[in-house]
Amino acid sequence: MNKVLVVTTLFCASTLVHAGGYRVSLQGQRAQGMGHTGVALTDSAESIFFNPGSTVLLDDDKEFIGGLNLLSATAKYQNVNTGASAETDSGIATPLNLYYNSKVSDSLSWGLGIYTPYGSSVKWPTDWAGSHLVNEIELASVFIQPTLGYRVSDTVSLGFGPTLVVGGVEFNRNLSTSLVDENGNRANVTLEASEVTSYGYNIGLLATATDRLNVGINYRSKVDLEARGESATFQNVPASLQGTFSNTTFDADLVLPAELTVGLAYELTDKMTFAFDVNRTYWSDYEELRIDFANAVPTSVNPRNYQDANTVRLGLSYERDPKWTLRGGYYIDKTPVRDGYFAPETPRPDSTGFTFGASYQRSPKLALDFSFLYLRFLETDNSYDFYVENNTTTPFEGTYLSNAYNFGFGLKYTY
Repeated sequence: MNKVLVVTTLFCASTLVHAGGYRVSLQGQRAQGMGHTGVALTDSAESIFFNPGSTVLLDDDKEFIGGLNLLSATAKYQNVNTGASAETDSGIATPLNLYYNSKVSDSLSWGLGIYTPYGSSVKWPTDWAGSHLVNEIELASVFIQPTLGYRVSDTVSLGFGPTLVVGGVEFNRNLSTSLVDENGNRANVTLEASEVTSYGYNIGLLATATDRLNVGINYRSKVDLEARGESATFQNVPASLQGTFSNTTFDADLVLPAELTVGLAYELTDKMTFAFDVNRTYWSDYEELRIDFANAVPTSVNPRNYQDANTVRLGLSYERDPKWTLRGGYYIDKTPVRDGYFAPETPRPDSTGFTFGASYQRSPKLALDFSFLYLRFLETDNSYDFYVENNTTTPFEGTYLSNAYNFGFGLKYTY
């Protein structure tokens, strides 16, 4: 694994905490405690991600906030007809996020965010029943976003941030369901791409409808990662096929889809705030994973045919006293994967998330944040129906059961 991929993977490896597909929903500890809501909240610089239009309304002139996650997730596969079973072993992932915001005046602010909204880390046992589809995948992306916030009027503010995206991937799978070398080792290929860069943007609007009600809209653009001339390494290929399956380079594209989020935040009392977000991710842009090799290896075309998907989020915060603020949240996350397209590289059915969080005001300038997430995926019987070997389509089907836990820690420093 090359250096760039190591860096990005450590920064954002996500295992299975996806908001559909390979979307990762861990962009702030305070938001996480409230079901990952935030498009209409104005309580921290996490708004740089959730809604840049809120950044000019933050209470403090200068604020730094960051968070670290400890994430554990597993997926289990079973086929009662064949007796095959497997379980992922993806370890502990540690996604991070960092935000800084500075108010120039009451009507203008600037900031910088570094966060990881897309990624995936799934490791199945080598040579398991679905190894012709995937043994292991590490997908990582880091978004770097300078941001400007501007108050248009007493009730409306806008924000905008261009994003520089740096991504990398390492992907391994066997070449077929049975091909081995002269020693009986399964023939496989490893694809590695690094320093793949692209650009996008994040734009938001916040409207203060009443003294207690905010309404927010946020749009994050699609990003196309285009890997060109990256490394493809073939291993354990029998001598008779080594002329075809030789080490080479490959081209592939990966889409990080656009998202639209609308929501509100309402102060139920002076100490209690309710938040509600609806998010739509435009997964329909992800039609296929196509890998073009530079040698005689046939192009690998893997249909995905994702569909747009929604996530509904609820959150509540309660200021218990000047030291402690408590949070809770819940969300329903619909999968973008259609029946018959369920590939084990993203074993991701519909899910529900339960979150809790707290902040402790250690001093007038320093606060500590904590969050917890339990993500429960629905058990699903599904298949991937588009694998072709020797001109014969061979579906891969079975039952998947997944869950994930995340403990988050963060701090907020203001001055």
